[in-house]
Amino acid sequence: MTPQTAEYEIIRLFNAPRELVWAAWTEPERFSQWFGPRMLTTPVGRITLDTRPGGVWQATLVGDEGFEATLDGTYREVAEPERLVFTTGDPDNPGEGPESVVTIDFTEADGKTEMRFHQYGVNTDPQHAEQAKAGWVEFFDRLAEHLA
Repeated sequence: MTPQTAEYEIIRLFNAPRELVWAAWTEPERFSQWFGPRMLTTPVGRITLDTRPGGVWQATLVGDEGFEATLDGTYREVAEPERLVFTTGDPDNPGEGPESVVTIDFTEADGKTEMRFHQYGVNTDPQHAEQAKAGWVEFFDRLAEHLA
């Protein structure tokens, strides 16, 4: 059986210089301020961002009553401050769960930053892709607030 695939793109304009948007993605202290849904926290001590090709990223989201969810993957491409490519899970060996590759391009735009976020998922049905996209939109709302 061929695994289902899905992909989508989110384009956001942030009122911040590109270096600051890059830092929000690559510095644990900044990343912890926006990564995750509003009802969860991402403690800085539970974040690893080894931003180099082959480096690992990991973030543990923490909620009420001991809830925890860890997201992780590997950086495939790091070109500061223009482009980040990373996996969530292992899309080359996805097993049963949804795994994906994220590509983010950061473009300078008159002192602001256009971020093009593209996610391609393996073992991802359209419903899961829509939920993931909605989650990222909430994360990026929080990122915009962090950068303000």
